[in-house]
Amino acid sequence: MRLVVVGAGITGLTAAFEWRRTHLDGEVVVLEAGDRVGGKLDRVSLAGLAYDTGPEAMLARVPEAVQLVEQLGLADQLVAPATTQASIVLPDGRHRLPAGTLQGVPTTADGLAGVLTPAGVERVRAEVDLPPLHLDGDVSVGGLLRERLGDEVVDRLVEPLLGGVYAGRPDDLSLAATMPALAAQLPSATTVLGAAIAARDAGARSRGDVDGPVFVTVRDGVGSLPAALVRASRADVRLRTRVTALRRTAAGFELDLADGATLTADAVVLATPAGPTADLLADLAPDAVEPLRGIPYASMAVVAMAFPAQQVAAGSGLLVPPVTGRLVKGVTVSSSKWPHLSGDGLLRVRSSVGRFGDDAALQRTDVDLTAAVVADVADLLDLARPEPVQTQLVRWVDGLPQYLVGHPQRVAAVRSAVAAVPGLAVAGAAYGGVGVPACIRDARAAVAALG
Repeated sequence: MRLVVVGAGITGLTAAFEWRRTHLDGEVVVLEAGDRVGGKLDRVSLAGLAYDTGPEAMLARVPEAVQLVEQLGLADQLVAPATTQASIVLPDGRHRLPAGTLQGVPTTADGLAGVLTPAGVERVRAEVDLPPLHLDGDVSVGGLLRERLGDEVVDRLVEPLLGGVYAGRPDDLSLAATMPALAAQLPSATTVLGAAIAARDAGARSRGDVDGPVFVTVRDGVGSLPAALVRASRADVRLRTRVTALRRTAAGFELDLADGATLTADAVVLATPAGPTADLLADLAPDAVEPLRGIPYASMAVVAMAFPAQQVAAGSGLLVPPVTGRLVKGVTVSSSKWPHLSGDGLLRVRSSVGRFGDDAALQRTDVDLTAAVVADVADLLDLARPEPVQTQLVRWVDGLPQYLVGHPQRVAAVRSAVAAVPGLAVAGAAYGGVGVPACIRDARAAVAALG
């Protein structure tokens, strides 16, 4: 049997690997419109060391990413962080990220002083006096939290965390899609604080309070995994190969390629962003098209920087919400966070720019944007030696799908329409999570659905 995977990001390559594991004599072809594998997983050489410019960490409290690394024979490459203590930059200064929050949602008003104003703390404390919580369907994260806990919780705590993960805005993002643990507890709770406590405790029980890091990385970079997956899957990977049409045949599927060729397949996995997926499904699964078109994307840029050796007191990094008026939305101090990036004494950091609906900064030239980010980072970290020895800017155009209100319903509609076509599956960051483990999980589920 021949599986054709469209898209050579982490999802598509994991699907190819899974097919090879479960169909030892099968054929796997991966078609990629771009000129490299990996999708949003990429790395550069920064002052002589491999350095991620896509995802730089993988959640270890769920099994998928660590398990895949182990399956690839790279378990000795896993690295735990030396510190995960981050701070939030606010107009009045820098504050430690409060302990015990759930994606920035507090479980109590205690410990919020400083991060919130006295009035903001009292607003959180007063939630108990509000009418009991009642939700009817999906809502935006910001809409619910502003109503129940006040603007400061959203603008100072939740926004910098969700902005870092999704490059999105809490007032647009779906609560059910981006905070599923909290959403699951809300129907039986009378307050958001109570639901956050229940979600935190449920998570601890499901993990069995296991020790170990929350996040891990790979010594050669998370961006090294795509090449490892290509080797392990023994897939026929064809770069610069764009699929223009997909149709069902009596024997399976035919895929038309931009160069005029046609490829046949017994099964197909579309591991492409929502827009290209909608185009390919227009005739095959038309009911999937409209919900796919309802998934927009945010663009962003990452600047990797290496500075001369110097001390900084920023822990693993800084979260920078829009209320500061800063250009950057976060700074990761990689040489403090990851032991393998600190051996030569250089200060390696990365910073990101760009949010959904606000890409004005991304219109700058590479030179101007890099210079502005370096200046912002040097000021935020109070660097004594602010001239970098190397910089690298990477632009992620339409890089992150936006899980807007109603996203779970859109995903369900897409999956239902695709499931009606035997031998066809979709997978990727557009559906059930943007992190590496979520993409791996989705790829595995897609291959399992094919049989």
